[in-house]
Amino acid sequence: MGVAVGPVSGIHDATFAACLVLDFDGTILDTEEPLYRSWAELWDDHGHQLSLTDWQQNIGTVDSFDPWAQLEHRLGRPLDPGVADRRRRRRDDLQSHNGTRPGVRSWLAEADRLGVPVGIASSSPIDWVEEHLERLGLREQFGCVVCVDHRIPAKPEPTSYLEACRHLASDPSRSVAVEDSPNGVAAAVGAGLFTVAVPNRLTVGLDLSAADVVADSLDQLTLLETLGSASLRLER
Repeated sequence: MGVAVGPVSGIHDATFAACLVLDFDGTILDTEEPLYRSWAELWDDHGHQLSLTDWQQNIGTVDSFDPWAQLEHRLGRPLDPGVADRRRRRRDDLQSHNGTRPGVRSWLAEADRLGVPVGIASSSPIDWVEEHLERLGLREQFGCVVCVDHRIPAKPEPTSYLEACRHLASDPSRSVAVEDSPNGVAAAVGAGLFTVAVPNRLTVGLDLSAADVVADSLDQLTLLETLGSASLRLER
């Protein structure tokens, strides 16, 4: 099941039909670099280089680039299944050193003060997202977690954002999305949300110009002013 619904704090009614929806990987938590490094090291162990350009095809979506199949193709033979477990352990070791990205917790605290419901829209499996939210002590901050499954396609399809807004009883055109990748930005914009792009070290060179705002960090903005920008957009 790709949707987990939890408690929503604060007051939310028709006069303030707005929510905040965040991407997870690379936006709330920098999972992108540990994942890329673990695969790049595996490729290097087998005498090949995994280019960042190839890897970036997969950021914010799924199935655009299969590093396992591509490495087997280059080697001309199957990989030892045991290396998959070692690669995952390496990913998890690298990941264990990362906390939330700058500004995320302050935006969540501001959403709580304002009574703005918060959700997640992710192209990752729900178990992956939920596990990290629990580890970070953030699960109770989110009224819903919408992840890819047989009903929810991966980004750049806008379904995950529309589904999150539906669960939070919010108007997408008044709501704010936070993303880190072109695929994610396309999904959020396609769903009609006011979109803030905050690139990470793997996406900083990608084209995020479709977003309404591009910032180095959420610390550069406040949720209140961003919600105001979303409302002003409707008046133009």
